[in-house]
Amino acid sequence: MTGPLHGVRVLDLSQGAAGPWVALMLGDLGAEVAKLEPPGGDWARTLGPPFVDGVASIFLAMNRNKRGTVIDLKKPGASLIVARMATLADVVIENFRPGVVERLGIGYEDLSSHNQRLIYLSISAYGRTGPWRDRAGVDGVVQAASGIMSVTGEAGRGPVRVGFPVADTAGAMFGTQGVLAALMARERTGKGQRVDVSLLQSALAFQLPVLAMHMQSPGSAGRRGSGAPYSSPNEAYRTSDGYIMVAAYLPERWIELCRAIGRPELAFDSRFESNEKRLAAREELSEAIESVLTTRSTAEWVSILESADVMCTPVLEYEDLLSQTQLRATEAVWHVEHPTAGDIAAFRYPAALEATPAVPQAVAIHHLGEQSIELLTAWGFSKEEALEYLAAGAIGQSSPPFDNVVTNGSQDG
Repeated sequence: MTGPLHGVRVLDLSQGAAGPWVALMLGDLGAEVAKLEPPGGDWARTLGPPFVDGVASIFLAMNRNKRGTVIDLKKPGASLIVARMATLADVVIENFRPGVVERLGIGYEDLSSHNQRLIYLSISAYGRTGPWRDRAGVDGVVQAASGIMSVTGEAGRGPVRVGFPVADTAGAMFGTQGVLAALMARERTGKGQRVDVSLLQSALAFQLPVLAMHMQSPGSAGRRGSGAPYSSPNEAYRTSDGYIMVAAYLPERWIELCRAIGRPELAFDSRFESNEKRLAAREELSEAIESVLTTRSTAEWVSILESADVMCTPVLEYEDLLSQTQLRATEAVWHVEHPTAGDIAAFRYPAALEATPAVPQAVAIHHLGEQSIELLTAWGFSKEEALEYLAAGAIGQSSPPFDNVVTNGSQDG
């Protein structure tokens, strides 16, 4: 059984997280992906510990489904390799700073002139236009610039970074959507197009509910710890042995929560009689609820609240999460055997396509340049040509002796 993107070829020039993540997802959907790393490698190789045989586990997770080579874009003939591969590609992904690919001769206009069906995804921190276009940015910087940190953390405390690269995640999701939409459009028009994604705009789109609140009523969104700014009760509460997340803000569930915790009178307390009033009196409400919840264990309260049809869950640590029967029953965790690194982290593509399911591919990148000759021959070069480029230093076969000359163009991480 083949994936929905079987036959689609992707040329991944990106580094870090957002761009490689797009390529990873396209690969899960069946696309053939070639990754071109600069001399010295994708800088995500160094993001650790943990490392597997000297390579960051983050890099290995982000670069499944790919074969790779090393290319020095400042060497004579290197840009011609990219241009030639692009004639066979359906998608190119890059995340250099705006203007860099044009100087290297591998911009959209350069490559699409020889392949009008090419879809060219550019991911940058702030986009190709505007006064911030030349600023460098990585995930944490964009979290700060996008306002995410202004609504993350405890009230009255300093800004907090989201515990995973949420701006990169947003950029990867919208980048993937953009590529898939462009592939659909190409079916009608026969032509490819440029797709421009910025981490900033992606992060803004991810914040739609709270930004909509702020734009209508400035100051209505802010740091509220685990609490939601638009509903209450909807947060994590202490129990006798941990925390439980409770979402009981709809009228019927609010009443059931009060009954289940033995405080039915709270449902009729004038301070808490509507969602709006509960938000205004959130601290008082939290104290009232926690004074009861701290008398029993998390497991006891989950059982009690679920019996009352009140939405809740323990606040799980990763170790607890990965042992849950729900993940095993839905095969949410893929066990992918890397050709050289052994078992690596992989998670099922969240959209389950019944007829053309996503599946992990048997190819993956580990050591820098280990697949160079194999990759180029698969993309139309003769073995003799590939060896000539290797001898000229345009490509690398393993960890190369030349300096990393283009990694400063990367935008995400």
